[in-house]
Amino acid sequence: MAEQDEHTAKMQRLKASVDRRIEAAQDEKGLLIVYTGAGKGKTTAALGMALRCLGHGMKVAIVQFIKGAIDTAEERILKSFGDRVTFLRMGEGYTWETQDRERDTSHAQAAWAKACQFMRDPSYAMVILDEFNIALHHGYVAVTEVLPRLQQRPAMQHVVITGRGAPEELIEAADLVTEMKQVKHPFRKGIKAQAGVEF
Repeated sequence: MAEQDEHTAKMQRLKASVDRRIEAAQDEKGLLIVYTGAGKGKTTAALGMALRCLGHGMKVAIVQFIKGAIDTAEERILKSFGDRVTFLRMGEGYTWETQDRERDTSHAQAAWAKACQFMRDPSYAMVILDEFNIALHHGYVAVTEVLPRLQQRPAMQHVVITGRGAPEELIEAADLVTEMKQVKHPFRKGIKAQAGVEF
């Protein structure tokens, strides 16, 4: 019984602490969210947020900067929401495949121009810039150009940026940053990418 009493007291203290934080958190604003790190799940997390927005009747834009050659199930399902989702694949594939810096830069610049259009339009509740950190890391788009544009977006618009290697300046500017850490991956054991897991 003493163990149960101790547990109850601990949970009551935790609840009081959480309740105080909930009471103090009264502001609303569009968030800048960054998913980075070497682990799998960055795009998956961002697209899960897109589904949340859609569940609330909101409008979402998704711009893929690097992935482009691969048709994905998530693109097909998200496009089924009609005009509530704009989904643009604007890359040509992973940088180790393309091996053409000038062409990759051109594609990234075109994708960034499209992203800027969405970030000027308050009808979009969320804009997802998938694998954009890679474009920033390779210098295809300058982070010094990106930060002012992010600050000028509509006040209630959320922007989600994915990809490994997020620059420190972006991490500093973000409201929420999650770093995915790879612990195990089936590819390391010779298991290929599979439908429903990777695409």
